[in-house]
Amino acid sequence: MYSASTSAGSGSSTEPGYPKESIIARAPHPPLTAYYASENERRSFVGKLFDRTASDYDRIDRLLALGSGPWYRNQALRRAGLATGMRVVDIGIGTGLVAREAVKLVGDPTLVIGVDPSVGMMSQAQLPGVKLIEGRAEAIPFPDASFDFLSMGYALRHISDIDAAFREFHRVLKPGGRLCLLEITKPERAWSRTLLKGYMRGVVPVLARLTGCSAESAKLWRYYWDTIEACVPPAAVIDTLVEAGFTGAKRHVETGALSILAEYQAVKAG
Repeated sequence: MYSASTSAGSGSSTEPGYPKESIIARAPHPPLTAYYASENERRSFVGKLFDRTASDYDRIDRLLALGSGPWYRNQALRRAGLATGMRVVDIGIGTGLVAREAVKLVGDPTLVIGVDPSVGMMSQAQLPGVKLIEGRAEAIPFPDASFDFLSMGYALRHISDIDAAFREFHRVLKPGGRLCLLEITKPERAWSRTLLKGYMRGVVPVLARLTGCSAESAKLWRYYWDTIEACVPPAAVIDTLVEAGFTGAKRHVETGALSILAEYQAVKAG
């Protein structure tokens, strides 16, 4: 596999459905009214959905990742510069899938702290030594310059304001601190999008029910795809990182038939 990077400032930050004016609002995607009536209700909906599906999350993630999950997360963190001895905050830690790989790389679980608004998700994290804190990306409960590295795995689409979140990320990182945001990317080719949509909205929910997961868990993965489909374009994410004060902002995409795994990398100037 090799990387394809989009550097800060390259490409346009707009595409059909996302004029520059709408990006200023900083929501990662428009309200999905099939699930909630307005943006004001989104946080409550998302919080309850993750709390109710927490016990099934890792099982369904394995179905979605087809066995590549831990390996890819580890490689993404390495590419972003995570190394032994760094102090890490994992935003949207969920059940700990990214944090588990971070512990392996830094060598000490007490160097890793997880933050998530879903107590239900964190209750499923089996991470001895890792401190878990209830909190949101837009208001991280730590002082300025607290961490060497910040990670977030597949949670960008579930926050309310990416501008506020990225400014918080910049604030809590030390000068020279590094950032890695893992995200699933909507394929550029129409046939790839159709295939992935059918898999995530149709196959994965059915497999989830067949393996004993709840109806709410099947709903989660349909919602998961809908947020991917509606998410702001990658160039807008990079632009917002730069506006928040980061340097070297770029996007790495794993190549393959669908090319859906990506991460954003950036550094706080030091």
